Amino acid sequence: MAKKEIVPTTKSGIMAAIAEAAGITKKQAVAAYDKLIDIAVKGAKQEEKGIMLPALGKVKLVKRPARTGRNPATGETIKIKAKKVAKIVACKALKDAILG
Repeated sequence: MAKKEIVPTTKSGIMAAIAEAAGITKKQAVAAYDKLIDIAVKGAKQEEKGIMLPALGKVKLVKRPARTGRNPATGETIKIKAKKVAKIVACKALKDAILG
């Protein structure tokens, strides 16, 4: 039976895995990761269509219209204001890798 690979789930674990795989220090891995996140945030803010992160998906800013909602505790109808939200849409390659 094949040994199951342990996937890190914390930022420090992910940084250690990146550093080991790339042959760099953890500090360099953190700097690269932080820059990737910075690029994704800036791209999502600047581009109408968002920014594509190859093998992951598209990060974009979506405008949600105002709507009527319901307070789950009281059942009272409430008005929810329009707002912008960040959305990440997984690319086909990522979906295929996860779902098979």
